Amino acid sequence: MSVNSEKTRTAMADLEHIAHSLARIADSLERLAPPPPPVTDMTTADAFVWHADPAWLEPVPVVNRVPLDLLQGIDRQIAVLTENTRRFAHGLPANNALLWGARGTGKSSLVKAVHAAVAIETPEARLALVEIHREDIPTLPRLLARLRTCGRRCLLFCDDLSFDGDDTSYKSLKALLEGGIEGRPDTVLFYATSNRRHLLAREMVENEQSTALHAGEAVEEKVSLSDRFGLWLGFHNVDQATFLEIVRAYARRHGLTIDDDTLRTEALQWATTRGSRSGRVAWQFIQDLAGRLGQRLT
Repeated sequence: MSVNSEKTRTAMADLEHIAHSLARIADSLERLAPPPPPVTDMTTADAFVWHADPAWLEPVPVVNRVPLDLLQGIDRQIAVLTENTRRFAHGLPANNALLWGARGTGKSSLVKAVHAAVAIETPEARLALVEIHREDIPTLPRLLARLRTCGRRCLLFCDDLSFDGDDTSYKSLKALLEGGIEGRPDTVLFYATSNRRHLLAREMVENEQSTALHAGEAVEEKVSLSDRFGLWLGFHNVDQATFLEIVRAYARRHGLTIDDDTLRTEALQWATTRGSRSGRVAWQFIQDLAGRLGQRLT
């Protein structure tokens, strides 16, 4: 046997060993790799939550919301947002909307309730509600690419939207509101809620000596971001009479057995301990009351 033949066989054996080792490593890595995200069937639900990593739309079979007729003290906001949403569902021009104001005053509840009402009213529109979390705003372009071809009209919803400090993710939102090269799809409308009217940290507006404010163009871009919403709807804590109407509406809806004088007294005491009157405070009181009465909320 020649020396060259022996070297050839040895080299081939080494190559086979390396190939086998690489195949084992590849198999191991494949087992360790996370499964690919499921492909979302957009006909399976009317509401979805966007997950950025891995990128997929999770169907929400049952949305946590209250009926539109239980929202009290915000008649104008209900009328304006419902009409805007109705136009969108019919394929007519409609505005992106910013719902801003005090916590617990019904901003996110209104978005979800209006979606349900308009979806029932116009079933042919197949209107979907898609929620994106605040921290996933930078992935908006990827989400829009999916919604552009999903075959449904979509209300894109972000709750508690705001920007702080050197946060630059607002640029993705700006592109959605005013359009980059591709622009916002005609089948997508954006609704956001925020405690801030200008989506900017209060200290950055009030402290004229702050470094951020001296970076004039960047700050002006953030302050003017809310101007890019066609609709502004303000929400404020309700007066005592409206608060009690909200409480009574909840009590009637859920059949709570309590006389009106007692209901009024306990509701006002509850609001006093919480330091505010709002729809959220009213609902928290109703949950406490139902528990004490031993009744389930239907």
